Order: sequence, then C-alpha cells, then structure tokens
Amino acid sequence: MISKKKNNLLGDVIPVIIIAVILISLKEFKLVSTSRLLILQYIGLYSIFVLGINMVNGYLGIFSLAHAGFMASGAYAAAISSRYFFKESWMFPLILLFGGFVAMVIGLIMSIPSFKAKGDYLAIITLGFSLIVQSFLQNWRFVGASKGINNVAKFTNIYWVFGCLLFAIFIVRKFINSKYGRSLKAIREDQVASELVSVDVKRAKTMAFAVSAFLIGIAGALLVHLLGYTSPSAYGYTNIVDGLVMVYLGGMGSITGSIVGATLWQILIQTLKSLGTWRWVVGGGLLCMIMIFLNNGLFGNKELSDAIRAIRYYFSRIILKKNSPEETRK
Repeated sequence: MISKKKNNLLGDVIPVIIIAVILISLKEFKLVSTSRLLILQYIGLYSIFVLGINMVNGYLGIFSLAHAGFMASGAYAAAISSRYFFKESWMFPLILLFGGFVAMVIGLIMSIPSFKAKGDYLAIITLGFSLIVQSFLQNWRFVGASKGINNVAKFTNIYWVFGCLLFAIFIVRKFINSKYGRSLKAIREDQVASELVSVDVKRAKTMAFAVSAFLIGIAGALLVHLLGYTSPSAYGYTNIVDGLVMVYLGGMGSITGSIVGATLWQILIQTLKSLGTWRWVVGGGLLCMIMIFLNNGLFGNKELSDAIRAIRYYFSRIILKKNSPEETRK
C-alpha cells in the first residue's frame, strides 16, 4: 500500500520536475520569448489555482463558486504586505504564506454555510461571497477602490511558480491520502451514510475549505507579484468561469486533471486573444459542452499513473493477441 502511494506521488511529481527543469533551461538560455515565458508561468500559477478549487468541487463534491473571493483575498493581502511590511525580495515566502493564510481564514468562515446548505443554495451563497468581496474591494479606498493597487513589486518568477506548484501537489496528495481525504471522498458519495459511520463531516468540510482557500490564496499572491498590479475587476464572473472551465476540463478529483485543465485553457485563451472579449463567450460555451458531453473531464478521478497503467494494459493485450496460438496459425 505504501509503495503504491509512493508510485502515485512520483507519477505526479516527476513530470512536473521534468517540466520545471525544461522551463528553467528555457529561461536561463533565453530559448523562448518573454511573452511565451509569461504564458508558461500562467500555466503553473493557474494549476495551483485549480488544485485549490478541486479540493472542494472535486474531492468534497460541493459546487462552490467562492474561488474568486479567495483569490482576491490572497492577492490583496499579499500586495499590502509587500508594500508595507515585507519589502525585500528574500521575504517573498512570507508574502506568499501571508496571502495564503488570510485566504485560509476566510475559507474557514466560508465552510460554515456548507454545514447546512446544499446544492444550488450553497452555490448561491458562495457566489454571493465572491461578489461581496469584489464589491468591498471596489469601495475600499485604502486599496485603491476600483483602480486597484499599482506598483506592486514583481517578485514572482518561474522558479517560484513551479516551486509553489510542487508544494501544492505535495499538500494535496498528503491531504487526500490522510483520514480527512478519505472522509471527503465518503462525504462526496453519500453524506448521510458517512455520518452514520462516525465521519466528522463538519471537520472534514472545514479542512477542505481551509486547504482550498490556502492554495488559491497563494495563487493570487503569485499572480499579483507577477503582473505588478491588481484590481477588483479581475475577480468577478470571468474569474469564476475560468476556474470552473479549467477544473471541469481537466477532471474532478484529480491532480493531473488540474494541471492538464489549466494548461489547455491557458493555451486556448492565449490563442484566442485576438477575439477580445469574445474569447470569454467561447469559455462559457466550452464549459457547457464539457458539462454535457464530458461529465468527468479528461482525468476525472484518475491520475497520470492510472493513464500510463491503462496504456500499458492496452498494448500488452495487443501483444498477447498477436502472439496467441490462433494468430500464429493464421
């Protein structure tokens, strides 16, 4: 059992390490343009974002729309901390942790409605939360109101992005394989049955929202220090739809799916950049198509190791069939 867990962990981490080494080489030797390097950083950053969403929407099985509010909280908290408290570049880890911690505290508060509300009602509550956060930031003069915060130090680089992605994968993997992760899967299948077998539903939901908000907060902190500015308009309906498209495209309840979904969506968005605002119409349409024709996404409840195992099994069957006595006689 332990060896299987280690193999699954290596199956998720090794590809990211290989990709990170390749990307670092591209940066150091300047093999790609600055714009393409920025897209690669977006991919890593939004992979962390989707991993956070998947904690609640995937593993817990709750349809939450609070991720825009969590990302805004982490981004603004990090921007304020780097402007007034942690001004040096070597303090960037503290900035990331502060952004994640602030989002996590808000996530703990947001977990309370999930104890009673379910389904559409909880979705409306979490949507209201995201819109309240956006409205609050639009009217808070200390953070620039609707103009947002400008001249934020650009501490984020490709090393920090993929380092944080590895950290996020490690956190999610550890959490899912713990007793809390098993509780989440049980609640997702049948909450009433989980309560009957003494699963602490409230604690499991609280932990899921906390970890989810923490990762999304870190993604927000990385984003604001990559762009050098942030504004409330970045955390509205567009951000909500983006998150849902990426998580459902890649697959619910999957680390590999989170990374694949973020990668495909970011590439598509950049490809359709010439369409302007119409690219968001494409995003909404894609989400509808995914929900209708691809319910589980590309890696729904599966990891890269499972896909590799399935491919090996498929080819082994072909080889065995060719070497069978019947085929030999023919």
